[in-house]
Formats: sequence, structure tokens, C-alpha cells
Amino acid sequence: MKKNLLYIVLAALGMQFASCAKDEYLNPVPTNSISAETAFDSKDRIEGQVRAIYASIKNAGMYGGRYQIFNDIRGEEFANDRTNVVTGFDIWNYTPSNSSTNSVLNHWSRAYYVINLANVFIDGMAAKGTNVVGTTLSANFVAEARLLRALSYYSLLQLYARPYWDGNGSKPGVPLRLKGNTGSGDYALARATVAEVYTQILADLTFAEQNLPLTNASALLNTTRAHRNTAIALKTRVYLSMGKYAEVITEANKIVSATAPFTATTGVSHALQADYTNIFKAPYTTTESILSMPFASNETPGTQNQLGYYYGPSAFNGGNGEYSLLSTGIISNTGWKATDKRRSFVQVFSGKSYLTKYSVPSTFIDYAPVIRYAEVLLNLAEARVRSTNTVDVQAIALLNAVRGRSDATTVFTVADFATSTALADQIMIERRIELLGEGLRGTDITRLGLPLPAKPGVSAIPNTGQQYIWPISSDELLLNPLCKDN
Repeated sequence: MKKNLLYIVLAALGMQFASCAKDEYLNPVPTNSISAETAFDSKDRIEGQVRAIYASIKNAGMYGGRYQIFNDIRGEEFANDRTNVVTGFDIWNYTPSNSSTNSVLNHWSRAYYVINLANVFIDGMAAKGTNVVGTTLSANFVAEARLLRALSYYSLLQLYARPYWDGNGSKPGVPLRLKGNTGSGDYALARATVAEVYTQILADLTFAEQNLPLTNASALLNTTRAHRNTAIALKTRVYLSMGKYAEVITEANKIVSATAPFTATTGVSHALQADYTNIFKAPYTTTESILSMPFASNETPGTQNQLGYYYGPSAFNGGNGEYSLLSTGIISNTGWKATDKRRSFVQVFSGKSYLTKYSVPSTFIDYAPVIRYAEVLLNLAEARVRSTNTVDVQAIALLNAVRGRSDATTVFTVADFATSTALADQIMIERRIELLGEGLRGTDITRLGLPLPAKPGVSAIPNTGQQYIWPISSDELLLNPLCKDN
């Protein structure tokens, strides 16, 4: 008997997909709903669906907080203080070995929910929406949907699949669903390879680059809605995860000038901010913030999900202090000086150090960062070193740009690095400092094939270990007979 795998679009922004065979007299469409037949009838309804995809990907279980947290706590920077599985204790100690674990189930289902929203929208635009809004605007909207689909697939690969370096992408990835599902059917689908999924991610991001506007209408929209440089920046991250360093350089050079001060000379004028702390304060719309997930007072990330709740202690912002900073982590680095502006986000409460980058008191509506210009500069620096195996002068300049805006007293020179490995190691240290608490450390560890680090009471996991990646969701395994577990 065939199983049906249903990723049904559920009333996103008041949209309800009705049966094509409905009798409008026997089954009238509610006045507060939009039927499938009219969902693409106007520009406003079409753009409402785009906003629905953004609203879904910024769900706390995705890029609204938990995805970043999952990747942070898989690293060596944080101590778990609550031993609460609901807030990631099993992720921290590398034991989400059960396919029915909440985190395993929830991230998988949320990612595919976003993917299906994007797929349904893309299908609807091809069938009807393009005729309503015209070719150019249609391509713009579809580009946003494809970028968000790419982000969702990227998140799945980082947690549920072997890294690209293992077999050059030949290992099982995740089911690659590219058609929308609005009803029952046979949705059995084997896992595509890691390389196949990455190929689709890059195809989506390239389409987005080609069809998104150079800029949006405001600083807020340039931070919270995709534009051309958003797609390019994300491609530098994707290629870095694949170890394709020449491609990282090609993409980064589109939005990073050849010399300091490094800026984007086309599209949104991305640049490092003079004061690092301003990036994490209202209005959160600096030109360094390439993509962030916004929250308003009436639109919170949800209980036990927010970045500020996890990392901030009660005495600071009313948070729960789920994770303090390990004394053996990056805060112990002697090169990270006390005068470095980024140290102001490390504060001590009751004898423990905490990350206070996310400071808004309950309900913890700090914007959740997805990608910043500083990351792009460090991606480029790392790629230049690893691709040439030299002590690359431009890589040092990029490293100095990131370090220097927070610590003007430290200036690296060629003489500081005996080998290219030493320079690459310093760039990784800079990533740990600069991007602390922004969801990059876990993926940095696995893309480089490093062991998941030992922590107090937790043994290291070698890159060949079963716990190096998560199991596949038990819901998927139950409903999709062609999908095999890790």
C-alpha cells in the first residue's frame, strides 16, 4: 500500500487551497480565505504569498533562532546550563540519535514546509501569476521563493547529510522536492545525493541573482527581503561549504572591492559598520546586515526559541541563560583583547560568562542574523588562502578589516604567518570571534572535517562517527518508503 507524504500548505496568510472540483454553492469559500482559483488573481495576493514564505522561514524552528542555535551549540563555545532536551541539551552533547527526537522532527518538517510553500508558489506563478503581474515582477517574486527554498535545503544538508568533502558529494543528501503538494498523492522519493542538492541550491541562488532587484525600496527591506547581493553572499557560503574555493572568490569579488575599505560597489552598498555593536541594535538595518529575520512586538519568535532567551541570563535581559560561554572556548583566546569592542558582548553574571549580543528583554525580539558582510569578507579571505596555499596579502587585508574595526591595536602582517596554514587558522579564530552566536560554528567544523569538539562531560565525535550528523526524521521514514535513514 502506498504511503502518502503530505506537505500541505496550511492557511498561510489566509490562503486556503480548495478542491478544483468544488461546487461553490455546496462548498462556498469562506470570506476570510482565498481559494486556489483566486490565489494568483492580483499582485497583492501574489505578494502576500511571498511574505508567507518569509514568515515561515523565520519561524523559530528555522532561521528565526533555533537553526542558528543548533549550529552554535554543536561547537566548543557554549556550556549547557539547564540539561533540558527541549532547549537543545541533546544537540549540545551529540545525542540526537533517535529519529523521533523533537529537534530532528521539527527542523525537518519546518524546512520542508517552507520548501513546499515555495514550490506551490512557483507552480502557481507559472500557471497563472506571471500573466497577472508581468514577466519582470514575476521573476522577482519567484527569485525570492527560490532563494528561500535554497536556504531551507542548505539547512537540511548541514544537519542531516554527510559533508561535501566525504565522497565529493556522493553520499545521500535529502529528498529533492521541486513540485508543490496541495493534496494527497504518492510522494515516495529517494534521497538525492549531497551534490545533487547543492546543485539545486546553486541553481536557485543563481536564478535569484539574475532576477532579484539590485536594491529594495528601503534599508528595512534591504535587510529583510532578498536582493541581488543577498544571493551572491549566500553563494559564497554555499561554495565554502563545498570546499570550492575558486568559486567562493569569483562570487565574493562581485560584491567586495579589491582593496580596503572593502565595500560592495554594485547593488546595496554593503560595508562593515564602524561600531560592531550597532549591528545588533534597533533598527538592525545597517548595510552590513545582508539578510536578517525581523521581529516586532506583536510577532515574537515563540517561547523557548529566541536567541536572547537562550544566551541571555535573567539578570541581563530576563532570559533563561540556557547556555553560558565555556571558559575554554573562544573567550579564552589571548589574542582577543579586552579592549576589542566585541568583548563588550561577553559579560559575567553570577560567576559565568554569557553572550549578550541579543539584548532585547522578554519577549526577546532581536532580529535573527542570517548573513552579514563581515562573513563574506572572511569567506573570501579563507578561500584565497586555501586555494593558493600561500600567505595571501589580500586575505591578510580582509582579516585586518574585520579585526581592525573592533580592535585597532591589532594589525596582522605577512611576517606573523610562517605558513598558509597559520593564516587559515587565524581566519578561523576570527570567524569564531566575529560570528559568535550567529549559527556558523557547527557548519565550519563539519565542512572542514574536524571532530565535533569535546566539552565538559562530553566526548569528541570523530568525523566518521554516527553522531556527526543527525538521523532522518522518523515521520519521513514512516511516510516515505524510499527514504533511508543515516
